[in-house]
Amino acid sequence: MERIGETIENIIRELTVKKSAVKEYGPEEWLKKILTKKELGHIKFHYFRKGVLGVHVDSSVWKYSFNLKREQLLKNIKECAPGVKEVRFSVGDIE
Repeated sequence: MERIGETIENIIRELTVKKSAVKEYGPEEWLKKILTKKELGHIKFHYFRKGVLGVHVDSSVWKYSFNLKREQLLKNIKECAPGVKEVRFSVGDIE
């Protein structure tokens, strides 16, 4: 009986570790690594589908600012996640 209990404990521990590792490397974490605190205050992750990262920004001014930096941001994001092909910014609610 003790061996079964230990086995179940080990399986649960492995699943927990894998789950937390996946959360650390999601799109929100990519943005946190790349952007400044000020910039993070004006954005919100929206979606990630088929290699496209969608981000909401709180105003057209910030959208313009991020669009100017789009190529450099994409290059930096690709270092964290090579599967990202494009970054799209749209004005939307960030709360």
